[in-house]
Amino acid sequence: MTTRNNKAVANAVVISAMLFAASPVSAGTVSGKLTSADGDAIAGAIIRLTDVQAGISESVYSDARGEYVLETDLQGELRLRFRAHYFADHEEQIVLPDASASLGKDVRMTALDADREVSESLAASYHFNELPFDTGEDEPFTRDKFQLECLSCHQLGNPFTRTVRPAESWQQTVQRMHAYMGAMDITEKDRRRAQIFAEGFDGKPTEMRPEFPFDDALAHTKVYEYQLPSSGVPHDAYVHSENGLVYTVDQFADGMYVTNLEKGETEFVPHPEQGMPLGGIFTVLGVPPAMNKVNVRHGPHSLAEGHDGKLYVTNSYSASIGVFNPETNAWEQKIPLPGNAPYPHTIRVDRKGILWFSVVGTEQIGRLDPKSQEVTLIDLPEPRPVAITPAVLTYGVAVSTLDGSIWYSRLWGNRIGRIDPDTLEVTEIESPVFGPRRLRFAEDGILWQTGYGHGEIARIDTKTMDMKVYEMPEFAPDARPGPYSLNIAPKTGDVWVNETMTDHIYRFDPEQERFIAYPAPLRGTYTRDVTFTEEGWACMTNNPIPVQALEEFTGVLMCLDPNYRR
Repeated sequence: MTTRNNKAVANAVVISAMLFAASPVSAGTVSGKLTSADGDAIAGAIIRLTDVQAGISESVYSDARGEYVLETDLQGELRLRFRAHYFADHEEQIVLPDASASLGKDVRMTALDADREVSESLAASYHFNELPFDTGEDEPFTRDKFQLECLSCHQLGNPFTRTVRPAESWQQTVQRMHAYMGAMDITEKDRRRAQIFAEGFDGKPTEMRPEFPFDDALAHTKVYEYQLPSSGVPHDAYVHSENGLVYTVDQFADGMYVTNLEKGETEFVPHPEQGMPLGGIFTVLGVPPAMNKVNVRHGPHSLAEGHDGKLYVTNSYSASIGVFNPETNAWEQKIPLPGNAPYPHTIRVDRKGILWFSVVGTEQIGRLDPKSQEVTLIDLPEPRPVAITPAVLTYGVAVSTLDGSIWYSRLWGNRIGRIDPDTLEVTEIESPVFGPRRLRFAEDGILWQTGYGHGEIARIDTKTMDMKVYEMPEFAPDARPGPYSLNIAPKTGDVWVNETMTDHIYRFDPEQERFIAYPAPLRGTYTRDVTFTEEGWACMTNNPIPVQALEEFTGVLMCLDPNYRR
């Protein structure tokens, strides 16, 4: 059987599972057609239904004829919103009295005509492009270096971050950002960066007019959103292999969200203090408050499921690995890291049950044996910064499905490396994409990684070291996406890519070598990592920093079902 036929069978299995296992026996329905004032069909619009009290939303996209069908278990008073590029949002309250109710709703949408209206509707990327970047390749403030460095934690260009401010005010922000990296003194580069912000974010509407092509895959997709109440930075999410619950660590709320997708219920389990003061290890070390998040003790960041079913968590503020037990729904005693390893970052598990994690700042890879709780820290080669700030940020970690070797990326160092899991020998090479962020292995042994600076992903055959780079879709000239992380769907082999600047989620089909771009329901979308349900949903958190920069001001667990039955 050919690879393409294998994939077709896998897709059929996923669809069948969705039809018989996940689809409701009886569901309410909202359906209709969207047209412009001239009667033209509007394809790819987002139709979003929300139970405001429950904090749950369901969305579908209109097809090439402008038609949509949204089947839902949501009942009672609901908010219905229609959103399409270059059209004004249409919103109204509706009532679905029971699970079998149906409602027809055709909408004629009003085109945006004022420059400011159009500008305000566009994602952060197109406003970020208004900054007066350097154009010389060797100059410090080129667009790709700016993207690599200043967009690493949050968007620049959304309504929250493009506020009109004088250079002196921006300089205070720049100084605070640099303090997080240990740079306390203002330099001439800092003043230049602040001036660029002041000149570019001047309050004038952007003249960029991106074009968003319609893909028929949108018509077969449904998006589910579950609000995470009182969230700070809900970072990585993970679907547990045994119970199917989604566990989301929140870095600034200091705990774990547990979401039952079937019931639409979420609870929060705070991380116990366990001897950590506010500010965590940084307070213990006497780090100035400007570099600290004083309301954080542990800062859970990334998580992986151990062979014992427990979740092992990088606590980025307490220099430890947190342990969460799904059976008891409680945190166990954390595992402290030895020596100088203040900021553990991304964590993954290998076939033997050993946990591997990156350490930002001290540029190490950690190894944890969960049975003995022995931790080994592996020093990496001398950093070679390529961004504006003299740091490299050892970032992503991946375990090879071929030989069990450990691979890592250095975001601001433009290097990727391999560690032999037995000898701990380290080998580094130049990254094929600028700004390697997170990376993952597919089941066939191919390594995939994101290139944050240029908006690319790379395919690496680690047996032959053959590499191929794919440019992500560019909806407007030079407005490059910011791919943060990726993961490979186990049943289809598709590569799902998180993205931070264009309010989209991306799926890459390796066989057809094509991207599918899914518009996100909320403006200000910033997603971190992808995890998959048994049915093939791609789930991830949606959270910029601060969370108030996201439309509706609350962090969200978002799941895309790419095999939605129409």
